[in-house]
This record gives sequence, structure tokens and C-alpha cells, in this order.
Amino acid sequence: MLRDQGQRSAGLVARRQKGFSLIELLIVVAIILIIAAIAIPNLLRSRIAANEASAVQSMRTITTVQNTYNSSYGAGYSPSLAALGPPAAGAAPTAAAADLIDSNFAAGTKSGYTFTYTPSAAIAGIIYNYTLNADPVTVGTTGQRHFFTDQTGVIRANTAAKAAATDPAI
Repeated sequence: MLRDQGQRSAGLVARRQKGFSLIELLIVVAIILIIAAIAIPNLLRSRIAANEASAVQSMRTITTVQNTYNSSYGAGYSPSLAALGPPAAGAAPTAAAADLIDSNFAAGTKSGYTFTYTPSAAIAGIIYNYTLNADPVTVGTTGQRHFFTDQTGVIRANTAAKAAATDPAI
């Protein structure tokens, strides 16, 4: 009988030894938090860099699309970003909806940036110049730099304020 009790006690001790202690779990959680503290800022910087690269590429796309619009419709540059967007479902492209960019971009936002398109005044119905600004939706979170381009296709950047034609080219 003593022997059985000893075996039972040994069994209880063995059950208590299975699993992790609270200290071991705290150490693992601390290690995970340290790794996260190192990785998250790098992830955010990578996301900002990706958004900025997307904004620059979108500016290049607009320059190309504007030239396509001009050669297709003979009206100079488009009167708005929406005019470069898709037409209503099933409709053919027109000068008012040229189907050259997607609907999100035509609405003025893409990859954490807001795009502001400003055409010059039309002369005899033709728009000869335009400006395009790309500004981060939230500075420091979606992007750091502000971008500018016009009909010349030169993309300029400014880190402190809205970019303009006088800022350095990238």
C-alpha cells in the first residue's frame, strides 16, 4: 500500500512537471516583443518607401496618359483626372471618360497619396498646360515626400511642404 501511494505521488509530481513554467512563458513573450520592436519600424519605413515609389510611378503614368489623351482626342490635356478614368459600364471611351486610368486613381487617391490635378485655362477649347501634385494622406505614415510634375514630365519633390515647379527634380 505504501508502494502504491508512492507511485501515485510520483505520478502527481510527473504531471506537475509537464508544460512550461510562468517564467519560461514570460521569457518567450519578452523575446517576441523585442523582435517586434525591432521589426515594426523597419516595416513602416518599407511601406512609406513603397507608397512614395508608387506615387512617382503614378506621376509618370499621368504624363504618358496625358500625351495619349492629347493624341486621341486632339483637345490638348484632359480637363480633370476623372476625364482620364473609365466610362460608365458598357459605354465606349470618350473625351469625358477616356478609360486610360483606373477609377480609384481617377478619383484622386492611390497608395496613400492624394493627387491634385490642375489644368490651365483652355485657349480655343485646348488645354496646353497642367500641374499635378501628389501629397501623402498622412505625412510620416503613408509618405514623407510631396511630389510635383507638369506637362514637361519632370518630377520634383519636397519633404517640408507641397512640392512646386521650383523644387529639385528627383
